[in-house]
Amino acid sequence: MRNLSRFIFWITGWKVVDKAPKNIHKAVLLVAPHTSNMDYFMGQLYAWITKVPVRFLIKKELYFWPLGPIFNKLGGVPVDRKKGRNTVDLVAGLFNDYERIYIAVTPEGTRKYVKDWKKGFYFIAQKANVPILLSFIDYKKKVVGMGKPFKTSGDFEADMKRIKDFYKDKIARHPEKFSLSEQYRNNE
Repeated sequence: MRNLSRFIFWITGWKVVDKAPKNIHKAVLLVAPHTSNMDYFMGQLYAWITKVPVRFLIKKELYFWPLGPIFNKLGGVPVDRKKGRNTVDLVAGLFNDYERIYIAVTPEGTRKYVKDWKKGFYFIAQKANVPILLSFIDYKKKVVGMGKPFKTSGDFEADMKRIKDFYKDKIARHPEKFSLSEQYRNNE
């Protein structure tokens, strides 16, 4: 799949600009912006190219035959998003099951516009004592990559500001659906 993924990137003009640090074996992989189903495909191609061991969270309602076995093969982890479930503990516990794993989380939690990001990714990283890798898909520059590892400080508000600052110049496939898109930020 790696060579096919490289070929797809090459013929479509996309590039990998930053790869995951080789010394980080476990991390929450924060993926933003997330405004289109195409984001998953671009991210999966990136993971195959860079050999990143990604598992991704997917709502359990999509885990039916024949999709369930396909999602498992691709790295899916079913999540029950109903209130009262302790998803943070469940996902943080996954880090104990693998020697090398990145769990991909989209902070928006949906492809639709949301003003406030979900907080779970932050608390998962904190509880599992793993860094957050700030990964991105920039449709304007046609690049996929990730920034330096981000370690939570415990000051949620300050950390979220630093995280959002990293993403403020990344252009989504549908910028009007990304709360940090430059041309829409002033309307919030």
